[in-house]
Amino acid sequence: MKQLLVFIAAAGISLAAVAAPETYVIDSTHTAARFEYSHFGYSTQQNRFDTTAGKIVIDRAAKTGSVDVVIDAKSVNTGYSTFNNHIQGEDFLDTAKFPSITYKSSKLNFVGDKLASVDGNLTIKGVTKPVTLSVTSFQCMPHPMVKKDACGANAVAKIKRTEFNAGKYAPNVGDDVTLTFAIESIKE
Repeated sequence: MKQLLVFIAAAGISLAAVAAPETYVIDSTHTAARFEYSHFGYSTQQNRFDTTAGKIVIDRAAKTGSVDVVIDAKSVNTGYSTFNNHIQGEDFLDTAKFPSITYKSSKLNFVGDKLASVDGNLTIKGVTKPVTLSVTSFQCMPHPMVKKDACGANAVAKIKRTEFNAGKYAPNVGDDVTLTFAIESIKE
């Protein structure tokens, strides 16, 4: 019995040694942060931010890690420059005072070996709220072009813009905002 316990302890130590966090840098050319909301009930407006940066640290064996993302709020892209400026104004993102939107994870949640969701804190316009990102796909593998390991994911969350002091025209312009993220990252 004692030998079995020593074997189990040694196996646990050797498995722990195999588990190692890996750091991935977000590839801004293949990452998109999007948001959509109802516009007076006529249509669902779909917009994006063109500049996203950050790092993802993941230890797939230990099922732990972190996500740290910074979105340049001034890179908002509605497809129309006048509306871009409107969204950047004080009534909405107030990018003169708050040029960045950030997301910092507090926990990565796995189901089996698959990343299922990320709990964290979203900061918009100086207001921080807990937000869980539901991960709809997640894949890590060697990247055929850059010859390094890469990870990619798609995630979605819903927020209320009034909770982030960006509620002008609510409820006529929808308070509910769907955030979607397509992220690709390359191992450091």
